[in-house]
Amino acid sequence: MSGPTTYGIIGCGMMGQEHLRNIALLDNTAVGAIYEPNATMREISAELAPKAQFMDSLEALLNHPDLDCLLIASPNFRHLEQLEALAEHRPLPVLVEKPLFTSLADLGRLDAFAARYDTPVWVAMEYRYMPPVAAFLRDVEAATGGVRMLSIREHRFPFLEKVDDWNRFDAKSGGTFVEKCCHFFDLMRLALGSEPVRVMASGGQDVNHLDERYRDGVPDILDNGYVIVDFRGGARAMLELCMFAEGAEYQEEIAAVGPIGKIEAFVPGPGRFWPAHLGTPPLPKLVTSPRSPKGPVTQAIPVDPKLLEAGDHNGSTFYQHQKFLELVRGERVAAEVTLHDGRMAVLMGMAAQISIAERRSVEISELI
Repeated sequence: MSGPTTYGIIGCGMMGQEHLRNIALLDNTAVGAIYEPNATMREISAELAPKAQFMDSLEALLNHPDLDCLLIASPNFRHLEQLEALAEHRPLPVLVEKPLFTSLADLGRLDAFAARYDTPVWVAMEYRYMPPVAAFLRDVEAATGGVRMLSIREHRFPFLEKVDDWNRFDAKSGGTFVEKCCHFFDLMRLALGSEPVRVMASGGQDVNHLDERYRDGVPDILDNGYVIVDFRGGARAMLELCMFAEGAEYQEEIAAVGPIGKIEAFVPGPGRFWPAHLGTPPLPKLVTSPRSPKGPVTQAIPVDPKLLEAGDHNGSTFYQHQKFLELVRGERVAAEVTLHDGRMAVLMGMAAQISIAERRSVEISELI
């Protein structure tokens, strides 16, 4: 067996640490170098990756001689500038956390990067790889006969605390419907096999973070809303987001309906948030409901407990890394989640943010 596939890690906050725990579960992998400016995050990460070298700059990490691939898990507003640094100094296969960019003004920079970076880039859309969502995507066409309506509901906990509170502000996160919801817009495009035409949204900041004050001021991130998206070919999709509903049994509920039936995926939230007095957390499930003959069929979609312990995303981070490693090792020819996928998911989120702020529908063509 050849030597381990060695990662360089850029950013080891909460999400970066989840990546470290999952990389440790993968066969024949290692973490060679980490760049993380925050001392507390470095200390935690050193326990998770004890053999990694900690670098004092991005440039130093990129000069590490033994890296096979890179992971970017830094705050959102750093992603694009760090991708540009890779293009300038050392192109390597990279798995970059969502969102790809946080301002419409950066779209030209992203397109310029894409035009000159000829090394694989995989955008980290973990939700595709949650086992119940993967099963939903696998069966959605057969169960519906072609999706005409798609709905995604996420009822969850508020934004968690991040390093320097960057996720409390639109300017650094891209806004709630970019930061949090680009996953769901990616799922819409994937399930429908189509591109968005227009977005209509209503939302607000009604419960969370109202009394919080930070160095950067008063939080301006939204905590709830509805988004309706019209797609080419006439299909439509809706997102319902509530970030003050952590008492719900299921965190995500996804439903698709077509001429012959309906299919639904039910995904519980992180097990660490499930109240101990309620016993075992709910299992993910897939429900298929044909129109004829009528009769819903429910299938449990259990997730390996080791993967649940390694992160908050129902094992998806592990499965995503498995596929990314196939790309790095030459076992697949292209990224499954492309720069175009990441770009469109952000644009849909930005259209929702604009729609809410300006109280109007937004054509995707306005943004591109």
